[in-house]
Amino acid sequence: MYNKKVLAIFQNPKNAGGMKGADAIGKVGNAACGDIMKIYLKISEDGIIEDARFKTFGCCAAIASTDVACDLIKGKTIEEALKVTNKQVFEILGDLPPHKIHCSVLAEEAIRAAVDDYNAKKAKAEKQSAKEEEE
Repeated sequence: MYNKKVLAIFQNPKNAGGMKGADAIGKVGNAACGDIMKIYLKISEDGIIEDARFKTFGCCAAIASTDVACDLIKGKTIEEALKVTNKQVFEILGDLPPHKIHCSVLAEEAIRAAVDDYNAKKAKAEKQSAKEEEE
């Protein structure tokens, strides 16, 4: 069902595990299949993704897709990370069964959710800083 590359990534994901002190966390899921992905990002002051880790509850394709997504965004800016697509994840994995392509889509959505979380936290911090300056 899965090719050798997908199985190899699934059996030995490089980016598995949570992250203490993450600057952003993106969580997505698909109720239909039961896959839940959580991506943690460590982002530098200048907006570079220094590290990306994940916790995924799901099938082989979901775990492999999330691991590949983490690799794709490390060292990139937030803007560059938002350009990562499920098609890129799919192409790196080599092939997924048609009913598992949604796993690569979830990986893209998890990146976007993490960036949204980062932007929301950043906006809140800036608002708080502006408020403190007024006082």
